[in-house]
Amino acid sequence: MENEIKVKKKSAVLEVVKAVIIAIIISLVGVLLAALIIKLFNLSSTAIPIINQVIKSISVLVSCLIAFKTPHGSWVKGILAGLVYTALAYVIFSLLNGKFTIDIGILNDVAVGVVSGFLSGIIASNIRK
Repeated sequence: MENEIKVKKKSAVLEVVKAVIIAIIISLVGVLLAALIIKLFNLSSTAIPIINQVIKSISVLVSCLIAFKTPHGSWVKGILAGLVYTALAYVIFSLLNGKFTIDIGILNDVAVGVVSGFLSGIIASNIRK
């Protein structure tokens, strides 16, 4: 019985890790495509934060749909994936930007990441049933 619980926990952790890695990859590709589109079509800089949030939400959704194989506890796994993804994405994109800024935008990113993860986990769970 204890071994079964350990296997389920290990499986859940692996699913979250896979989801985070997939979301980071999707985000990097999405940001590159968004930068190209913004440059080609001369979009206003006010659209960039909205585009970034959409990219992050889609990244979390797609990663949860790909990585979550077991429906049990998917909403919790989704929240964890969204939270870890948000933290890791902040570090990666801050490194690429060359500066770390702490402001109210981080709270917005965390909220979007957690809500996106929660909803993505529920969607992934219902698709797997």
